Amino acid sequence: MTQSTLTRSWVASANGHSDFPLQNLPLGVFSINGSAPRAGVAIGDSILDLHAAIDEFDGEARRAVEATAGGQLNAFFELGRGPRVALRERLLELLAEGSKLHTREAQVLRRAADCQMQVPARINDYTDFYVGIEHAQNVGKLFRPDNPLLPNYKYVPIGYHGRASTIRTSGTDVRRPKGQTLPAGQTEPTFGPCARLDYELELGIWIGQGN
Repeated sequence: MTQSTLTRSWVASANGHSDFPLQNLPLGVFSINGSAPRAGVAIGDSILDLHAAIDEFDGEARRAVEATAGGQLNAFFELGRGPRVALRERLLELLAEGSKLHTREAQVLRRAADCQMQVPARINDYTDFYVGIEHAQNVGKLFRPDNPLLPNYKYVPIGYHGRASTIRTSGTDVRRPKGQTLPAGQTEPTFGPCARLDYELELGIWIGQGN
């Protein structure tokens, strides 16, 4: 295929899509109506089911697809750069205008609206870095109203153990925490839902082969 054919996809919704055009093909894990999780690639308003299309891959690209079996991407992450690049290059060919894969659309493409996103990898443990300054100030004010940030906050990385069970996909309902609070002017605490919640933007980075 020429370079010009790689700018548009036979998946019509991908052309001009703000999130998932042909140039952005994120890999993830999805299920449909409680089915077993499987790997897929977002393209426009759809998801390419990798295992439904596995016979379209060979060599290093096929090795990459096979590593996503079982609905977890851990083995895929551990393959290294070569298979990942081969997979992406093959995906560009398969999803570009002129690809014969469009004749198998009904077998390999799923409507994203019908799919449920799943946590894409098995996460045994993680470290949370305390780098959101607004969040740190809000928390610090609870203990040190006049000096919320410790003197070394901007100079020494602060990392702490995170609980892997708290990681959920976007859109999952969050249960409001309950605990003891001391209302203003009262001498005894009460038990109930927290009155205020603080939000922070989290960026997760996966270290492929561990340490």
